Amino acid sequence: MWTPDVYEGAPTPVTAFFAAAPKVAAVALFLRVLFDPFGTMISHWQQLIIAISIASMLLGAFAAIYQTNIKRLMAYSSIGNIGYAFVGLAAGTEEGIQGVIIYMTIYLMMTIGSFGCILSMRVRGQMLEGIGDLAGLGRTNPLMAIALAAMMFSLAGIPPLAGFFGKLYVFLAAIHVGLYPLAVIGLLTSVVGAFYYFRIIKIMYFDEAKEVFDKPIGREITVVVSLSAVFVLLFFVYPTPVITGAANAAAALFP
Repeated sequence: MWTPDVYEGAPTPVTAFFAAAPKVAAVALFLRVLFDPFGTMISHWQQLIIAISIASMLLGAFAAIYQTNIKRLMAYSSIGNIGYAFVGLAAGTEEGIQGVIIYMTIYLMMTIGSFGCILSMRVRGQMLEGIGDLAGLGRTNPLMAIALAAMMFSLAGIPPLAGFFGKLYVFLAAIHVGLYPLAVIGLLTSVVGAFYYFRIIKIMYFDEAKEVFDKPIGREITVVVSLSAVFVLLFFVYPTPVITGAANAAAALFP
């Protein structure tokens, strides 16, 4: 439960780092440890991973509903997303590993894009903190609003955006080994989680702006946000590099 406090208290650039790098590193470590020395002992650790996955998905979905600070919301979102990645890990199969790698690749791009949007927006020289600060963004900065909306829809798992395919691969891996309850819980928590992502979109497009946004700063951030948005929006057009790379990595790792 320390994650939301760290996200809220840290400067936004530091929060962006914590939202991406440690999560990817932790999942990579789990893959290496569980499938390298303990790959033949799946039955011994599978139930633990299932429990962690369920707890993470439930906490991430329900705790984020009541958040008003955007960084705390993203913290709980990250907890839920790790739970979804662990659905594929719990499958204990090569398909499951492939799903985890695909999911974390997409999650990384969505996180970079989301925090890129947050970092680029300021009011009176101050970075955004509250979700309500995004009010009116759809009218004052339409392009940034479109990019952030794409990230939110993708995080919610709306097809045909990249986030949908990330969840599809891990849920299918669980279904193919008979983990139906885990897949159902993942689907239900995704529906709950979609509420707070849609709330952000509603605030951007339907609420009146309380403050005037400063002019976006940093061409580099604009490039990062644009590339992330293109990846999320057009992943379904050409997913082969990510899927093939994940399949090769899974084949090399699986015993």
